[in-house]
Amino acid sequence: MQPKSKILVIDDEEVVLDSCTQVLAVGDCQVTTTNNGAHGLKLVGEIQPDLIFLDLKMPGLSGFEVLGRIREQFPLMVVIVITGYATVSSATEAMKKGAFDFLPKPFTPEELRLITQRGLEHSRLVQQAVALQREKEILRENFAAIVSHELKAPLGAIQQNLYALTEELAGQLSDDQKDRLTRLKTRLDDLLKLVHSWLRVFSVDINKLKETFQPVAVADVVAKAVDTVQPHALRKAIEIASSVADPLPRVNGDEGSLIEVLVNLLGNAVKYSFPNNTVRVHAEAQSPQVRISVTDTGVGVAKEDLPHLFQDFGRGQAQPAGVAGCGLGLAISRRIVEVHGGAVAVESEPGRGSTFTILLPAMPSAPEANTTPERKV
Repeated sequence: MQPKSKILVIDDEEVVLDSCTQVLAVGDCQVTTTNNGAHGLKLVGEIQPDLIFLDLKMPGLSGFEVLGRIREQFPLMVVIVITGYATVSSATEAMKKGAFDFLPKPFTPEELRLITQRGLEHSRLVQQAVALQREKEILRENFAAIVSHELKAPLGAIQQNLYALTEELAGQLSDDQKDRLTRLKTRLDDLLKLVHSWLRVFSVDINKLKETFQPVAVADVVAKAVDTVQPHALRKAIEIASSVADPLPRVNGDEGSLIEVLVNLLGNAVKYSFPNNTVRVHAEAQSPQVRISVTDTGVGVAKEDLPHLFQDFGRGQAQPAGVAGCGLGLAISRRIVEVHGGAVAVESEPGRGSTFTILLPAMPSAPEANTTPERKV
């Protein structure tokens, strides 16, 4: 049996309280009433109603004040305002302050039932969304634990034993057996890297990462990221041209995480570029932000794939031969950038390349000196 929906009516007119009780209590609703705002706020905390009817014009604590306090304490609670002063301005103001809907006095029983039905349906949807979000968080936490303890540990043990076995049998293996062991170690390394990527996605702790924030020179982030990706670029005969505008504000953040983001973007740019092309990374001030862009002339991304790139395991459909990936690098990058109060976006066209852009809040302190001239790798 479904529990009754809890409805709270806050109105200084007894006739309104009585009529709401008579109309709504005959169904599957449990109606509580009060004739003043202060007591109404106390009841909100006590009974946690599914729906609140609130009069805007009351002596003492006004309906607008009650609405504001409800929004502060219970931002997802559904409130419908009822008032005899139903002007467009009052209704609009109430909606701006977070009211779900409004009902002008006098109202008919049918009007009350209809708006109650809409309000309760909205409340159920909100509660379902909250429950789904919590389930997602629990799943994320459990998944991280499973990956860490049930996959990473045994795979690490297998890897260590495989290395030991290879050393012990070094003089007894044929060339074919050595090749097979090498392929086995390579695939095992790839699997451990994938597990590490999964854990990285699910372990970006916003609060802990913020504890490490300090002023970061963007020029250093760019230089270190380019140096990291340089060997991969050289193997594909790809130039990396980097430039940092001077002067450039610092950003408040974790340098290691920001380097990881840029390495992901540069690595993808190299990975999806054709040999003998150029990847460009540029940083400049774009008040009140710092803008970092990575541009390539590679395979590009189809328009329909763009919204999914920053989702977990999201990848474009166009993949050059020999390119592999788990689709987690951009999801990790997005989370890190958002922790820094910034945003990351992409523009792309199939066959013509992509531009990924990072926007980070600039610090109001003195600009950093640019010690990184344009360079080619």
